[in-house]
Amino acid sequence: MAHSKQALKRARQSERSRIANKAKLSRLKTAMKSLMALVAAGDKTKASAMLPAICRSIDKAAKAGVIHKNTASRRKSSVTRAIAALK
Repeated sequence: MAHSKQALKRARQSERSRIANKAKLSRLKTAMKSLMALVAAGDKTKASAMLPAICRSIDKAAKAGVIHKNTASRRKSSVTRAIAALK
């Protein structure tokens, strides 16, 4: 456990950011799963309408440092290809 005031404050800050980052990642994963469920169901119109919001949330997560920028790029590519593959 931290002993100095500085270390105690840093521990509090780290805990707050850990919880915030976990929430952001959870929201992102939920959105991705709902989009992939639409793709699996074959609903191209709803999936296409949802794509910009998903890409925006992926970009926000990358900007906040929750996920790496290459991971963000890979996920955006993945959902875009999945939607494009629908007939």
